[in-house]
Amino acid sequence: MRAYVTGMTPDDSTPDENGALEHRRRRLLFRATHRGTKECDLMIGGFVAARMATLGHAEMDALEAVMELQDTDLSDWLTGRVPIPPEADSPMLREILAFVAGGGTHR
Repeated sequence: MRAYVTGMTPDDSTPDENGALEHRRRRLLFRATHRGTKECDLMIGGFVAARMATLGHAEMDALEAVMELQDTDLSDWLTGRVPIPPEADSPMLREILAFVAGGGTHR
């Protein structure tokens, strides 16, 4: 995973913080690809893998909040089977939805 994260990001101010950020990114990628359902592993894990090198602390917080949602709900929303309800809607969930709808392409 080291190849994905090189140098300092705008969120970082010291090499020690960079190491902590890299560790958090790797942990988040593992969690995103081991959710419990293959469908969510592919959708959310694909998004995290594509964005891993650019995720800052605030984005990881938002992503972790999305990942607290149930796989069945996320799967329905991200595939368009069910619209995202207002109480679950967030900019991060919309970003993941756009990523999935775009066939896994990033920005």
